[in-house]
Amino acid sequence: MSIFNIIIPNRLIGQRIDSALATMLPDYSRGKISTWIKNGDAFINNKTFKPKDKVIGNQIVRLEIKATKSNDWKAQNIAISVVYADDDIIVINKPAGLVTHPGAGNWTGTLANALLYYDPTLAQLDRAGIVHRLDKNTSGLMVVARSQLAQKNLVEQLQTHSISREYSAIVYGYMIAGSTVTAPIGRHPKERIKQAVVEEGSGKDAITHYRVIDRFANHTHIKAILETGRTHQIRVHMAHIGHPLIADPMYGGKIRFPQKAPQQLKDALKNFKRQALHSKKMTLTHPISGEKMSFKATLPQDIQDMLKILSVYDKA
Repeated sequence: MSIFNIIIPNRLIGQRIDSALATMLPDYSRGKISTWIKNGDAFINNKTFKPKDKVIGNQIVRLEIKATKSNDWKAQNIAISVVYADDDIIVINKPAGLVTHPGAGNWTGTLANALLYYDPTLAQLDRAGIVHRLDKNTSGLMVVARSQLAQKNLVEQLQTHSISREYSAIVYGYMIAGSTVTAPIGRHPKERIKQAVVEEGSGKDAITHYRVIDRFANHTHIKAILETGRTHQIRVHMAHIGHPLIADPMYGGKIRFPQKAPQQLKDALKNFKRQALHSKKMTLTHPISGEKMSFKATLPQDIQDMLKILSVYDKA
């Protein structure tokens, strides 16, 4: 257990106590501090309080922080592709088919389990240092924190949209040009496991920029740049404008075979087993050094093979 006795200066009188403590403890997020307060791990004059209570001056807050592990997730010897690693961050290239972290029905065999084997000290961080996720069947770059301070900083970068993430995708239909989709996303009104474009005010703002990389007769290879990071954002936005990702069972519906499609193209579309989406480039500010860093991940073989098939059997 770590114990802090924090004297809140009078210059913070009138502020919420959770906000004031976040100022005094820059290594920890306000959300984390609020959780400690709600859990009864913070005291003023041996009494608990609420995060929204105000600073009144001459207060000493006692924080009793218990060392916790990431939900008792198990370390497992699962191979992961590490693109970059230092004392503060790990950048990995996640393969399609790997769930990001344990949950209902997937308590083992996830990226988090693999990370805990790669670096057992990640057990001391929330969610084993994972600050964002990729869908099970989306491949590509992810950044993981290796310290409390790095995790806090990376979360803040994600919240302010200062981490740039560029994806490669193959969609149905012939796109004339790129554009931007600005449409709020929220939970689907009828199918709770899905997201959907919803009315203004009833969902979260979502912005996706997309550009054409290559056109085929009935498909388009695009890059998509996220300005926001909502659940299933690219998949939802592309389906919303009539260009769902190929092999996306949740938002793409049945396979769309072009008229008079050769058998080779039909077979390739039938045998492609996951949404054609890959996180290929990430640019961020190193959470400790402040250095601007950019990482790239080559397109996985299944997407490369699909593009070759399209170039031969779906010529524009």
